Amino acid sequence: MPRELQEWLPREDVLTYEETLRLIRIATELGVSKVRITGGEPLTRRDVLSLFRALPSIAGLDDIGISTNGTLLPRPTTDGLTMAAALRAAGVQSVNVSLDTLDPEVYAQTTGRDYLPQALAGIEAAIAAGFPQIKLNCVLMRGRNEGQFIPLVEYAAARNLMLRFIELMPVSTGDVLHEDNFLPVAEVRRGLEANYGPLIPEPTFRTNGPSSYYKIPGRGQRIGFIGAMTNLHFCESCNKLRLTCDGKLRPCLGSYLEFDIMKVMRAGADDAELRQFFLDVVERKPEQHDFRQNYEPGRMMVAIGG
Repeated sequence: MPRELQEWLPREDVLTYEETLRLIRIATELGVSKVRITGGEPLTRRDVLSLFRALPSIAGLDDIGISTNGTLLPRPTTDGLTMAAALRAAGVQSVNVSLDTLDPEVYAQTTGRDYLPQALAGIEAAIAAGFPQIKLNCVLMRGRNEGQFIPLVEYAAARNLMLRFIELMPVSTGDVLHEDNFLPVAEVRRGLEANYGPLIPEPTFRTNGPSSYYKIPGRGQRIGFIGAMTNLHFCESCNKLRLTCDGKLRPCLGSYLEFDIMKVMRAGADDAELRQFFLDVVERKPEQHDFRQNYEPGRMMVAIGG
C-alpha cells in the first residue's frame, strides 16, 4: 500500500496536469464523455484539486468521477471545505469508495492500515457534499469478508447508497484464483437471497461500468455484481481505456498491452498525431481479458488505476 503523499516516481516520469488535460481533451474530441480519476489513491497527489477544477472546461466531457478509499475525503482544504465538498464544488458528479468490510480488524488486515473510521467518515463527508451518485465497492475475498455482506447491504441501505460486489481479479498478484480465497458473485447472490428472498433483476439499468444490477425485494435498494472471472460475456460491452500516471494507454485492464503516449507527446506530436495514437490503441483493444489464462500481472494495481 502506498504511504500518504509518497512520491513513487521522479516528477519528470509522471504526466503533468497540463499533459493529462491535453490528452483528456483529445480523447473527448474522439467521443469520450466520461473521465474517472483513480489510483492508487488519487487524493494523495499534490494539488489534485487543480486537476479536478480544470476538467469541466473541456468541451464534451459530461461525467467526472473519482475512485477513492475515502480516507482523505473528510480532510479540510485551504478554503475551509472538506475534500469531498471541494470535489463536488469542482464539478465531480460521482464517487466510488472502496469498502470491503465494516470490521476494523478485517479492514486493517486487508488494506494494511487501521483506517476504517477515516473511510467511514469519508463516506459521510461525501453524503454531506451532495454527490449525485455514491457507490460502494466491495471486493469478494473468501476467508476474509464473507460475514460482512449483509451488514454492508444494511449499511448502504441506511444511507441510500449503491453497493457493488466485485470478484477478485489477478491484477496485482496472480495468486487469487484458488478455492481458499476466490469467491464468485453467484455464491454471494445466493447468500443474500437466503436472507432477503429472490433478488429482482434489473437488466435495463446501467451505470457506466460492467455491473449487473438487482433490487432487494420489498425495498428500493439496488445492488450490483461485477463478475469479471465467472461472467463469460463480461467484456462484450467494455468501452474503457486507462491512462496511467506515467503516460501509458492501456486498452484493457486484464492485458499486458500498454502504449507510451507520453513519449510521443513529449517528442513533439501534434494533436492530430495524438488523436491517431488513441485510435490505434482502441483498434488493439482485445475481445477478452486474459485473467483466466494464468495471467501474471506486469504492474501493481496502484500503478494502473482502478
